[in-house]
Amino acid sequence: MKTAIVYDRVNKWGGAESVLLALHEIFPDAPLYTSVYDKNKAPWAEVFSRIIPSFLQKIPVLRNYHELLGWLTPIAYETFSFDEYDLVISVTSEAVKGIITKPQTLHICYCLTPTRYLWSGYEEYLNNPPTSLNWIPFYKYISQPFLRYTKYWDYMAAQRPDVMVGISTSVQKRIKKYYQRDSELIFPPVDIDKFRIANKKQITKDKNKDYYLYVGRLVPYKKVGLAVEAFNDLRLPLVIIGTGSEESKLKSMANKNIIFKGFVAETELPQYFREAKAFIYPQEEDFGITAVEAQAAGCPLIAYRAGGALDTVVDPSTGPGRFATGIFFNEQTKESLIEAIKYFDDLNHRSIQPQNCVKNAAKFSKDIFKKKFQLMLEKTKVANKH
Repeated sequence: MKTAIVYDRVNKWGGAESVLLALHEIFPDAPLYTSVYDKNKAPWAEVFSRIIPSFLQKIPVLRNYHELLGWLTPIAYETFSFDEYDLVISVTSEAVKGIITKPQTLHICYCLTPTRYLWSGYEEYLNNPPTSLNWIPFYKYISQPFLRYTKYWDYMAAQRPDVMVGISTSVQKRIKKYYQRDSELIFPPVDIDKFRIANKKQITKDKNKDYYLYVGRLVPYKKVGLAVEAFNDLRLPLVIIGTGSEESKLKSMANKNIIFKGFVAETELPQYFREAKAFIYPQEEDFGITAVEAQAAGCPLIAYRAGGALDTVVDPSTGPGRFATGIFFNEQTKESLIEAIKYFDDLNHRSIQPQNCVKNAAKFSKDIFKKKFQLMLEKTKVANKH
C-alpha cells in the first residue's frame, strides 16, 4: 500500500513524535506531511524519506508559534492532495484529521485527544490564553467568533477519517463525547528498554529507597504545586526533575526537604527512577509516557485517578489476580495526596513490588504498538472489502 503520514507540526520532541517513528518503522517509505517543519528543533524527523510542509512554512514566525496557527491550519491541511495514496495515517491532537482523501483512500486517524482548546480545555483556554496571544486586548471576547467556527470545522473534520484510534480509554470517551464516534484503542509506544531493570540483583539493590520523585515540565496543568504543598507538610524528601514556567514560583514555595534538579539528561533518568521510593503523578494526562517509564525502572506510582493513568497504573483495589504497581488518590487536593502517600508507606513493601511494575510496563512497548497497529489495519482492510 502506498502510504503517507500526516502530523500537526514537526518542530519539537515528545510522546507523539515517538508514535511517528514507530509508524516509520512499519511504513519506511511513507513521506511525512505537516503544517510547519523546523529541522533544527526536530532532527528526529530526518529518518523520513520526505518531509512535506504546507504553505504555512513560508511564514517563518509560524514555525514556532503554533498558537497563531489555529484558524489557518484547516485551510493548510485541506490544500494537501493525497490522491496517489492507498493509505493515509493522521496523527493529531488538532486539525490534521481534516485532510481530504478520495473514497478509495483509507484514512486512519490516530487521535492523541480531541482538540483540547476547543473541547475539554475550552474554558481554561479562554481564561488563560497562551503567552503569545494574551497581549491582545479583550482576547477572550475577540477570539470567540473564530473559536466557534473552528469548533464547527473540527467536529466536521472528525467525521472524515474512516477509522479513529484513541491513545487511552479516556481519549476514547472524549472522542465519543465530542465527535460522536466510536474508536479503536492502541496505546502509544514507550521505549521501555531505556528504563527497564536489567536483573533481579538490581531490584534487590534498590530496595531501600528514601526519596519520592517527580519528573516533567513545571507548568500549571502538571499540578506540581500540589506535590510541593503535600511534601512541605509531610517533611518527606521529594526530588523534582524538570524546568518550566512555574519553576521560580515552586522553588519559593518549597521547604528544604524538596530538591530541584532542573534539567537532567535522559541517560541519567533511569537511575533516579530506580532509586526513588515512588513516582508522584498529580496531573491528568491523555496517556502519560513517564508513568510507564517509571514502572519500567521498577518505580511504583502515586497517581491522580484520571486520564491515561487509569490504563497504565494497577491499583490494589483493581481486584484479585492483579499485581499492584501503584495507588491512586481521588481528588487534586493536598489532603487527598497526603492520605495516599501515608497509605503507600504502609502498603509498599507488602503489595507493590518492582518486578510487578516492570512486568506491567512491558505491555506498552514499541513492538506491541506495531503489532496492534498492523492487526487493526488488516482488520480494517478486510472489513472495507465487504
